[in-house]
Amino acid sequence: MKRLFAGLLALAALTQAHAAAPKPLRALIIAGGCCHDYAMQPMILKEGLEARAYIEVDYVVAVDAAQKPDKSTKAKFAKYEKPDWAKGYDVIIHDECSADVKDVEYVKNILAAHKAGVAAVNLHCAMHSYRVGEFRAPVMPGSPDALWFDLLGIQSNAHGPQVPIQVTIADAGHPVTKPLSGWTTINEELYNNIKVFPTAIPMMKGKQVIKQKDGTEKEVESIVTWGNVYGTTRVFSSTLGHNNATVGDPRYLDMVTRGLLWSCDKLNDTYLKPTPSDPVPPSAKQFLNKK
Repeated sequence: MKRLFAGLLALAALTQAHAAAPKPLRALIIAGGCCHDYAMQPMILKEGLEARAYIEVDYVVAVDAAQKPDKSTKAKFAKYEKPDWAKGYDVIIHDECSADVKDVEYVKNILAAHKAGVAAVNLHCAMHSYRVGEFRAPVMPGSPDALWFDLLGIQSNAHGPQVPIQVTIADAGHPVTKPLSGWTTINEELYNNIKVFPTAIPMMKGKQVIKQKDGTEKEVESIVTWGNVYGTTRVFSSTLGHNNATVGDPRYLDMVTRGLLWSCDKLNDTYLKPTPSDPVPPSAKQFLNKK
């Protein structure tokens, strides 16, 4: 009888837990293009996000005409060709590196989904993608040159060498960063900020110490994580995440999870799961062991 009673209690607790769990958010990672390990990073992100929040993550990776991974700066996605390409998703995670895709109508079709209210998360090289106009000099918000930068909220046109980045909290009171702490990354690329739009919400800064040719050292600092308001749509971005060991770092995944939930206006205890017993995604372990 005691065993039966204990079993019923356990079943009731499990049923209650399932009843309390919200309908998962649906996210789509768009990954591919130049310069990064897009064979692994979408899987690392999927495992890390799903372990931390009630969210279901799909992903697509760019392929070329021969259906092989497209590793060029001109990688395009068949999904983006459809007018309703984001249908069924609450948030799109842009993790592509398509620096030389300059088709204005193609980019406008991507942006149309976000103008219509689909939240966006932009990671690393997404900040250097879709440069359809002048991008080397600061652009005017709302201008044709600012097409993609209006979504991002910060314009970047270059990055530094791969050396560690000291990450600090720029706004300790923001819901995304409130429980987070700074850290020092492995070798990573620090993207510059040549234009910070009025709609941007700085959250974290990053500092590198770079050795000059004459042997001296120079400190360089940029905003590395921020929010933006694109019309009425929330957008979260971070330039961190070049290497797999960074993408799989629990501190990075905690940050991206909170940023994603904030972009969906779901950053609360209902959508956040308890801290995973093993915060490192299975697919990332091989990379963190090597760092």
